[in-house]
Amino acid sequence: MSFTYVQPLPTPAEIKAEFPLPSSYAEIKKVRDEEIAGVLTGKSDRFLVVIGPCSADNESAVCEYVSRLAKVYDRVKDKLVLIPRIYTNKPRTTGSGYKGITSQPNPEQRPDFKAGLIAMRKMHIHAIEVSGLTSADEMLYPENWGYVEDILSYVAIGARSVEDQQHRLTVSGFDVAAGMKNPTSGDLTVMLNSVYAAQHPHDFTYRGHEVMTSGNPLAHTVLRGSVNQIGRDIPNYHYEDIVRLIELYDKFDLQNPACVIDTNHSNSGKKYRQQIRIAKEILHNRTENEDVRCMVKGLMIESYLEEGSQKIGEGVYGRSITDPCLGWADTERLILEIADAV
Repeated sequence: MSFTYVQPLPTPAEIKAEFPLPSSYAEIKKVRDEEIAGVLTGKSDRFLVVIGPCSADNESAVCEYVSRLAKVYDRVKDKLVLIPRIYTNKPRTTGSGYKGITSQPNPEQRPDFKAGLIAMRKMHIHAIEVSGLTSADEMLYPENWGYVEDILSYVAIGARSVEDQQHRLTVSGFDVAAGMKNPTSGDLTVMLNSVYAAQHPHDFTYRGHEVMTSGNPLAHTVLRGSVNQIGRDIPNYHYEDIVRLIELYDKFDLQNPACVIDTNHSNSGKKYRQQIRIAKEILHNRTENEDVRCMVKGLMIESYLEEGSQKIGEGVYGRSITDPCLGWADTERLILEIADAV
């Protein structure tokens, strides 16, 4: 075989026992989960903002960012539900490059998944400690869900994972919100099929067991733009795109129609400062049409302490080592402007 078995990994139960979630944090998560569910089901008029670095590569910088976010949240929580974006898994189009702290707890060293699973859990718990906010993460590896299922309040399924059967079935067993992104091709039907699968019960194999799930009514769509056959970015955040999504939703038997719009990636062409303009356009479009307002429940925004990006090893504290992000000053200003506009 061409597999080399590097090391056995601890089970989720073992990691949880070593790094337990304090009961007071579990109560925070319960409240946060209910708040997010309220927005997605239409019981709450608040607006979701999933915001943070492209990849959470450094616990100290990430937790400083989240602690700043908590202070802003105190000023806007009557209008918004801020969800820190702490993405510990980073999908790569070609399979090369930094794949997140779960793979490489030190980006300048070789992968170490055992240390990475510990680093992932410790960072999420530390973030709750400094902010009182539970976070969002991306599920790159479905079998890793058990390591964080008691911590996260939101899970994103990426554009390269949304067509995968195991991702869809695993989401059907979540009891928290899950955003299913459109694939890189931009096919909205694929995305809605993924939401349909995630919202329904399934029987399948998972981590060496036969399992049953009950379906996740909080699975919803995320528009992140697409890439055409010649590699050109095609945005899908415009008014007409949302109207088309509403029409497609009407053809599917889906609970809680909802969309969160990613302001970066192919919607901005990774021109990170365009996120400010895009967010404002989306908020304006919600005022033009009640159906659009009811469909668009939130935004995803990439931001960090320092704007832009850097190469691994450059050592600028709080600057992304993957996609470029908004800096803190622009982030704070934009959150306040979003709160004023919703």
